[in-house]
Amino acid sequence: MTQRRPLPLSMQPAVKGPPPFTTLVELTWRAKRTEYWIRFGLQSYEQILDRQRRVAGFAPNTTFAFVRWAANDYGTVLSRIDIVRAIGRGEPFQTLPFVRPGGDILLKVEAWPKVARVLEHIDAIDALGIDPGDVAHHHWRHVHHRISAGVEPRPYTADRHAAWLKRRNIEP
Repeated sequence: MTQRRPLPLSMQPAVKGPPPFTTLVELTWRAKRTEYWIRFGLQSYEQILDRQRRVAGFAPNTTFAFVRWAANDYGTVLSRIDIVRAIGRGEPFQTLPFVRPGGDILLKVEAWPKVARVLEHIDAIDALGIDPGDVAHHHWRHVHHRISAGVEPRPYTADRHAAWLKRRNIEP
């Protein structure tokens, strides 16, 4: 059996690509114009394109929040937050702008007052010492439905989280 030697540095690719089946999110930051950013989620890949743009990557089954805000000379033209579960190989998915190939959209909210309510909900979860990326997927769907209906979502508690962690360990 022959052992493979690593390629010399001069023959290695200059930029390593993301691992296979990584969900890629294109982020832009032009202050007070276009601000696309990640509120939470464990990144497994990052590529900086220039001072204002980068690409973040998420491994399958990672949950992340993607916030988009844009304005023109007259004020805000876009406010949106999407909480998405990165998909694995062969899983069905929904498409989403700036997310390749797409993901399992758990929450989708538009308009700044609703986006602000979701961000406050995320802050409350953070205050409990719980990573919002580890929150039960059905809770994000619950938040989506309640905010869409104009009703306050139920708070996420440490007890709910403990129950989710136990159930997650036994579900296929």
